[in-house]
Amino acid sequence: MNKNTTWCPGCGNFGIMEALREVTGEKTVIVAGIGCHGKIADYLDVKSFSSLHGRAIAAGQGIKVGNKDLDVICCVGDGDAYNEGVEHLVHAAKRNADITVLVHDNRAFALTARQFTATSPQGFKAGSTPHGSIEAPLNPMELAFAINSTFVARGYSAKKDHLAGIIRQAVDHKGFSFVEVLQPCVAWFNTFPLYNEKVYETEGPFEKEEARKMASEWNYNDEDSFIPLGVFYKEEKPSFEETLINRESVSAGELLKKMI
Repeated sequence: MNKNTTWCPGCGNFGIMEALREVTGEKTVIVAGIGCHGKIADYLDVKSFSSLHGRAIAAGQGIKVGNKDLDVICCVGDGDAYNEGVEHLVHAAKRNADITVLVHDNRAFALTARQFTATSPQGFKAGSTPHGSIEAPLNPMELAFAINSTFVARGYSAKKDHLAGIIRQAVDHKGFSFVEVLQPCVAWFNTFPLYNEKVYETEGPFEKEEARKMASEWNYNDEDSFIPLGVFYKEEKPSFEETLINRESVSAGELLKKMI
């Protein structure tokens, strides 16, 4: 564990790290992607694996299949999850992989000094969009429902205790857990003032239609809407790993006989 952090003072990642300290243990494996968030693998005293950009979710699934008793938490950025790695996010949810995907969403490619990502607001000015991005942002919460996530939640890095409770529930859930974390970047996109004014805590989980409606309450572009936090939805169904382990096994010899 490296105790000397290189995050900017006041970075939203500190709140996520402290929340994780409360819920991680000997069975925890942190799989990190590339970006400012990825340094968390060095700062927490748990088993960890540093993956490629956009590939943390794929690596996390492999670790869980290899050892079903581990609690796998994939710490990814918005660029990791919604740009480079969106295909892995979609298929992990579709198969209900028993992992927790914790998205550190600062709504910018911060490590490379500010470019727009899928969740940056329309008009976002950056190195890659000096006149402002013309794209409307993706709503990750709506995406989470569209890809059939069995656990959907949103937290805020400045509400550490509330976030820790969400993560604990996500890890305990047997199936794919999606947790979007609002994580302001004080250097390149400081959204602390907006979130501090607009976020509010909910008492979920809710029925699916109500949860979907709540997920759409804020569209990641509107600064006037209030922003709900909490566990929105939870559904119990067999995980990918359970199905894989419990299915009828066929030896190579038996398979060959069937083919002949």
